[in-house]
Amino acid sequence: MFLKIKRKINTELDVKSISDEELIAISKDTSENHILSELFERYTHLIFGVCMKYLKNEEECKDAVMQVFEQLFTKLRTQEIQNFKSWIYTVSKNFCLMKIRHEQSVRKHKVEYYANMQQEIMESTEVFHQFNKEELNNRIPKLQKGIEQLKTDQRKCIELLYLQEKSYKEVAEMTGYSLKQVKSYIQNGKRNLKIFLENE
Repeated sequence: MFLKIKRKINTELDVKSISDEELIAISKDTSENHILSELFERYTHLIFGVCMKYLKNEEECKDAVMQVFEQLFTKLRTQEIQNFKSWIYTVSKNFCLMKIRHEQSVRKHKVEYYANMQQEIMESTEVFHQFNKEELNNRIPKLQKGIEQLKTDQRKCIELLYLQEKSYKEVAEMTGYSLKQVKSYIQNGKRNLKIFLENE
């Protein structure tokens, strides 16, 4: 039966009266684009509706509809489909859920990244700035003592960066160290200074 139908399909008008399942069967052994185009036309509104339900964003949904149909070329050839409408609904739903999970994972990593960065800034601020503004009489002597006990390269870089408020680039130019070395000396110096202050 499908072979007879296949012989009859020569124009886009031919596919209008053929069922979804017949189109799918034909699509598995033909490369005629208007067959998939017909399925696209029949179910664009359904897929878009599913995407809107989960993604809540019109532009994202338009992109999602195209991505779902891009998957059809592979899926239609490898899967047995009894009810295309039900199947495409499930495919669309799963696509949206995977997209949401991916975006949540990306957001989580971003939050963790910024949290770590904020912690780094807070540690620097607490050690080098807050103590210079609060409890000066008690903190500055300890801070100076800790800085004096650092290795020469670490002490130079930290004094220039935090106490003289030079940039990393300026510290590199003034000391002759590479930018990579400056960052390493400051990182190690901060760690050693924090240990010193905690022990104090």
